Amino acid sequence: MSHPLSPQDRQPLRLVVCGTDTDVGKTVVSALLVQGLSASYWKPVQCGLDGGGDRDWLRQWLQLPEPRLLPEAYRLAAPVSPHWAAELEGAAEREGASPDASGAPIEASRLALPAVTGALVVECAGGLLVPLRRDRLQIDQIQAWGLPVLLVARSGLGTLNHTLLSLEALAQRRIGVLGLVLNGPPHADNPRTLAALAGVPLLACLPPLPAINRQSLAALWQTSGLGAALCAAAKGLAAREGPTLGGNPEQP
Repeated sequence: MSHPLSPQDRQPLRLVVCGTDTDVGKTVVSALLVQGLSASYWKPVQCGLDGGGDRDWLRQWLQLPEPRLLPEAYRLAAPVSPHWAAELEGAAEREGASPDASGAPIEASRLALPAVTGALVVECAGGLLVPLRRDRLQIDQIQAWGLPVLLVARSGLGTLNHTLLSLEALAQRRIGVLGLVLNGPPHADNPRTLAALAGVPLLACLPPLPAINRQSLAALWQTSGLGAALCAAAKGLAAREGPTLGGNPEQP
């Protein structure tokens, strides 16, 4: 398997996987990257624990050693936006609190990037403008990390608007984008339109998998060409944006 590296310093690639919306397949794409890059996985904010969180899904799919599945900074029960999930969690912990009482907000100091050896895949919670707290959006945290983004979008109807708006938001904050991954049943025109309008590489179009496991993800990594496309995108982004991918992250 190929292992894209930052071309200048030859360090393993660290990237953020973010979606254009919820339920666009970020976790499957993250699992594909974790396996293909031999990366560690971190989802800093997990909202919704029915059936376990996304880290639990990767453990089941990939059978990884535990050190590569980094614990969440926040593991919140409610399947809602992070800012509200944190408030509900805090309110529930206070005896006698009213149902609409506000709990402790998510603290940026707990979202500092983990120190890992090798590649790192960071999976976000939902889309770019999801609030982490009532005064901080997820895109603000992505900017603080200083890592390049791989944007995951659904393949079908509605993806053009969501994808182009997401890319515009990233461009306004000068956040580097490695490229797009379209996830879902093949569409006759959306890949061509996004390749023309997005201004970033279309790295892969991934079909639905009948079963998700180590074998099916390994086969998809090979047939999709995502590894080679990501390597080329990393080199191109580094050439445009500076000596290292992600630069020096701003402290939260």
